[in-house]
Amino acid sequence: MRDALVGAAFQLFLERGYEETTVDDIVALAGVGRRSFFRYFPSKEDVVFPDHERCLADMTAFLAEDAGAQDPVQRVCDAARLVLRMYAENPTFSVQRYRLTKKVPGLRAYELSVVWRYERALADYLRGRSAGARGDTLRADVVAAAVVAAHNNALRSWLRSDGTGDAEAAVDQALGYVQNTFGSAPAEPARTEPDRTEPEDVVVVVSRRGAPMWRVVQEIESAFARD
Repeated sequence: MRDALVGAAFQLFLERGYEETTVDDIVALAGVGRRSFFRYFPSKEDVVFPDHERCLADMTAFLAEDAGAQDPVQRVCDAARLVLRMYAENPTFSVQRYRLTKKVPGLRAYELSVVWRYERALADYLRGRSAGARGDTLRADVVAAAVVAAHNNALRSWLRSDGTGDAEAAVDQALGYVQNTFGSAPAEPARTEPDRTEPEDVVVVVSRRGAPMWRVVQEIESAFARD
């Protein structure tokens, strides 16, 4: 039923447009009642992001399973990869949603609120692994923001390419910068596609010694944002 509602919704979004499609239109196409729709989705916006609640729960459970032996920065990088796998499970749907979200400001705002929840989950874990000093709290927030920025940059590049290419290799490379900057153990070299003919795109960020951490993260995000 859940999948049928999502399928009906996106069929109508593509045919009519998001704003022009109502919940009544969706349930009519799916052959169910309004009560069935709201049993699964609180609003029309939620049907566009049907898998994020599950992914957030999986991420929270994954972080809670850590016994403390793994480098915490590596752990949050691994947690972020769960989001990538969710998108990669259905590239066609993920690309359609990306295009739709770009066109509808309300969906973009909704998506940003979801991203913020992922970032809070990562930061909460990092705070739990710290000694509790004010500097540790700031570092947790900065590292979580850097992980999300690196992951999302690689993910959006993959979505802009219509889901072609090796998304895992791109995310591994992006998260490698974060792990090598903030982690206690260097990241393993990112995988590359064996048939890749273009030269590797290497980003080098130079920062003044003693620069505040937020400035370093800002420079990293700016480097990732350049196409």
